[in-house]
Amino acid sequence: MDAGSRSISSAKNRAAAVAAAPRPPLQEAGSRPYMPSLSSGPRNPSAKCYGDRFIPDRSAMDMDLAHYLLTEPRRDKENASGMAASPSKEAYRRLLAEKLLNNRTRILAFRSKPPEPENVSFADTTSSNLQAKPAKQRRHIPQSAERTLDAPELVDDYYLNLLDWGSNNVLSIALGDTVYLWDASSGSTSELVTVGEDSGPVTSVSWAPDGRHMAVGLNSSDVQLWDTSSNRLLRTLRGAHEARVGSLAWNNSVLTTGCMDGKIVNNDWLHRLEDHMAAVKALAWCPFQSNLLATGGGGSDRCIKFWNTHTGVCLNSVDTGSQVCALLWNKNERELLSSHGFTQNQLTLWKYPSMVKMAELNGHTSRVLFMAQSPDGCTVASAAADETLRFWNVFGTPETPKPAAKASHTGMFNSFKHIR
Repeated sequence: MDAGSRSISSAKNRAAAVAAAPRPPLQEAGSRPYMPSLSSGPRNPSAKCYGDRFIPDRSAMDMDLAHYLLTEPRRDKENASGMAASPSKEAYRRLLAEKLLNNRTRILAFRSKPPEPENVSFADTTSSNLQAKPAKQRRHIPQSAERTLDAPELVDDYYLNLLDWGSNNVLSIALGDTVYLWDASSGSTSELVTVGEDSGPVTSVSWAPDGRHMAVGLNSSDVQLWDTSSNRLLRTLRGAHEARVGSLAWNNSVLTTGCMDGKIVNNDWLHRLEDHMAAVKALAWCPFQSNLLATGGGGSDRCIKFWNTHTGVCLNSVDTGSQVCALLWNKNERELLSSHGFTQNQLTLWKYPSMVKMAELNGHTSRVLFMAQSPDGCTVASAAADETLRFWNVFGTPETPKPAAKASHTGMFNSFKHIR
């Protein structure tokens, strides 16, 4: 067979081999047979090659620094053969290398450094502003009374509440069978009522929130409601108690009465609270939570209790260590002031709701039976069995509210001043 016949035969054999080769799946009919690529490069043209893990990335390397680090030991040996360098020059060389090289000792770099953050200066400014915020200063609490008045014939009886300060800045105090009114603005004194021997003596007084009406508790278990502007008796409440009414407290139009029999009665009657183990002497409605009532018990109880008047549940009970004579809430802060008897005859300021003691005020020589609060909520008047009336600036000066900013009108058409 000649050469031409052999070439034709080999061509036919190659064509038959290609026709017999299996076609890959999912290919169109009549298309060219699949041939694998002979290129060894990456199939994704956008992919960037960073080299092998044992081959460093030259783009991330500082060749001059690498050359210096590699040749530095040799220069040190050459210098050591000559005169030794002074310690000052050696320290200077070391500091200069730290500043210029930034303590870099690595020669090979296998990847580039991450990019620097863009808003570093803004973050530093924000953190400095937060740290520069001044801390809130602790309020100064004076330890002595600002003023002292005489209260002759003030009854030394734990079960009575004979002092109250109304929203009209008039102080009421009961001495024996008579209720007196002292105007704190002018210093004048007037007499409201003198009860008879069959009803007296007066056992408790309490101003209504309107500063006009007053509740007067009597030894006969009755409660009288008076209009102080006209000195007129409006109503007498009977039948709620079986003994003298020693404590009174208002919550808007609801009058709460506490009796020597240990019962607490709301004249809008919902619940009867009977957890105290002794006579209930102190009552105080919370100014920032309308359903929270604080009560204080006598020497056999010594507890301040907090009640949810919606459910009748006792929320907390704190043993004060001595009889609780009176309670007052701070109108501007979450604080409670209590007055006590034997043994220290002190006034105690509590932080609510943790009931941590903030201060103890001493000055009375006998048990502090009564307390009243000024209309602005700053000054507290206390009367004790030592026949003195003391005024305490215990609650501090309230912060003046900032004037409300005028609402800015940013409506759709407010920017148009006129029509062109």
